[in-house]
Amino acid sequence: MPPLSVQELLAQRAQQGQGDVRPKFVSKREREAHKQAEQKAEKEKEAALHARLKRARVEWESQASTASTSSSPAHESEDEHKEAQLIKQRYLGTRPSSVPRRQRRAGDAHAKRFQFEWSAEDDTSDPTLATLPESSAVLRGRAGLDGSERSESGRSRMRATLAEKPWSEKTLEEMRARDWRIFREDFQIQVRGGGDIPYPLRSWKESAIPSAVLEAIDTMGYREPTPIQRQAIPIGLLPRDLIGIAETGSGKTASFVVPMLAHCMRQPPMNDDTRHMGPHALILAPTRELAQQIEGETRKFASRLGCQVVSLVGGRDLTEQAFHLSEGAEIVIATPGRLQDCLERHTLVLSQCHFLVMDEADRMVDMNYEDALHYILACLPSAEHGRTTMLYSATMPPTVERIARTYLQNPATVVIGQAGQAVGTVEQRVEFVDSDEQRTKRLLQVLDSGFAPPMIVFVNQKAHVDVVSRDLRRAGWHVAMLHSGLSQPQREASIESLRDGRNEVLCCTDIGARGIDLPDVSLVVNVHFPTNFPSYIHRIGRTGRAGKKGCAMTFIDENDAEHFYELRQALSKSPLSRVPTELAQHPAALQRPARATSDGAK
Repeated sequence: MPPLSVQELLAQRAQQGQGDVRPKFVSKREREAHKQAEQKAEKEKEAALHARLKRARVEWESQASTASTSSSPAHESEDEHKEAQLIKQRYLGTRPSSVPRRQRRAGDAHAKRFQFEWSAEDDTSDPTLATLPESSAVLRGRAGLDGSERSESGRSRMRATLAEKPWSEKTLEEMRARDWRIFREDFQIQVRGGGDIPYPLRSWKESAIPSAVLEAIDTMGYREPTPIQRQAIPIGLLPRDLIGIAETGSGKTASFVVPMLAHCMRQPPMNDDTRHMGPHALILAPTRELAQQIEGETRKFASRLGCQVVSLVGGRDLTEQAFHLSEGAEIVIATPGRLQDCLERHTLVLSQCHFLVMDEADRMVDMNYEDALHYILACLPSAEHGRTTMLYSATMPPTVERIARTYLQNPATVVIGQAGQAVGTVEQRVEFVDSDEQRTKRLLQVLDSGFAPPMIVFVNQKAHVDVVSRDLRRAGWHVAMLHSGLSQPQREASIESLRDGRNEVLCCTDIGARGIDLPDVSLVVNVHFPTNFPSYIHRIGRTGRAGKKGCAMTFIDENDAEHFYELRQALSKSPLSRVPTELAQHPAALQRPARATSDGAK
């Protein structure tokens, strides 16, 4: 028979393949019978496996019992030797291999391959290998690898680790580095800088603050230190230079007043021979309002310690201020412009002033006080001669960084929360308002919505202060005004009228955004968005102070689009605020503007 050709073979194979692919009909009865047969075979296989395991266990136990009852001393010593070898193999890592020695040295090619500790002929899936009795003691030793034996010291260390107490339940001596890290995280304290930075305060009593200052703190009702006070006070007591970046309303004043008073108490008392040499400490503030606020807080401490405090601010008679200086003052609080004037007139010298505080340094730079700051710092003793400088700022623009690099020596930087971020206790609300008529209408509606006085209304120009104040008075509100066109006595009278309850609303420009400490401000309304975003942060920081909650309402329109991105970010980070849909979907809020506006440049 002649062989088949290639074409015939391909045709024959194609016919066979079609027959295999063609589906075969199986009845329901046949399918059920096939399924039952498979289940029966599976059960028989499982039963056989269990029987095999049972026989292996019985044989192993019978052999073990026979060996234990009939073994001779020689056999016992041999068993002990085997057990010792097993223990050595376990701890020293030398295990016998079933692979022949000659096979393991087959050649250089196999030498570089990974070699298992068993031979390829070994059945490592055999379940009988895992059926050792629970009484086996091969793995037991001092390390307690089977969990049965542990030393008492090991158990005590484990209990101590598992039952670790939180830092709040520990004494100061029990605190470890890990506890201090957790402590700083809990209070959102970040520290940077070379050298040793002291641990923060857990409480007032656990500090190195002089007892007289502690008594003043207790008398004034300071129960617990704020985060900036916890870290800044120990650094100032060293003493060491400090850069403090904290939220508005975080208790910065006490954080530098306490170490400053401790410094003054270490100095010799002022007398007729030393009072002409100037104060022991100097505090610089950007505005008269902030300087007067700091003066009020400082006097509460200093009056209990016998320290004299003098303020040098514009709008007051310079002759009267010079008279108070001539009587001697341990602490001087001044604005840069008035202090430079006094230094140039030789009304004041700073030859023994070794403690300097610059509060809201970024604001001083914004107000063009940079040249005045350089002049004042040149009149002070240098850092090499023992001067301590504490610089505080809500933001850290390049100009302030340059001043810090020039005049501060190895400063420790303390950041509380997020720099340039609003206080987390302020609920920020934003509304799109198109016209001035709508702004006035919405302003009256917001003021009538149940907020308790005092309340603050911000506008961008002093002409707007007059217009808005007139509209509010027509609606029946008692309004005080504050802007740059008022004299110093008029400004003080406006603020005092809100403190004593004669007025309910303060209408002001950005001059009131910093330095005014009105207690329990429930509402801040920005009728116009400020010219730069840091001013927005400082405006809304007038409420929600000292841990209390507050509300800030801001009216915006398309002219404020350059600030929409930063505003959206601020609202997103606030736990009490939400981003309105119109702002969230606005194109200007989705991308950072090409020209940054956070530095205040317009």
